[in-house]
Amino acid sequence: MAALVRPTEGRMIGGVCAGLARRFGVSAGTMRVIALVSCLLPGPQFVLYLALWVLLPSEKHSSTTAW
Repeated sequence: MAALVRPTEGRMIGGVCAGLARRFGVSAGTMRVIALVSCLLPGPQFVLYLALWVLLPSEKHSSTTAW
């Protein structure tokens, strides 16, 4: 399984949905729809998204340029 990080490519806002999608093996679009629909239900989903945005590390770039 992939590590839970916010990818640098394919993110729309914070990369939380793209990271969760990669981790659980679904498309990023599917995860975004799930997140949007879940925000219509009562609960702290928006706060959870913000917390994951802050707490999840961003994916590191692989540097291919030499100094």
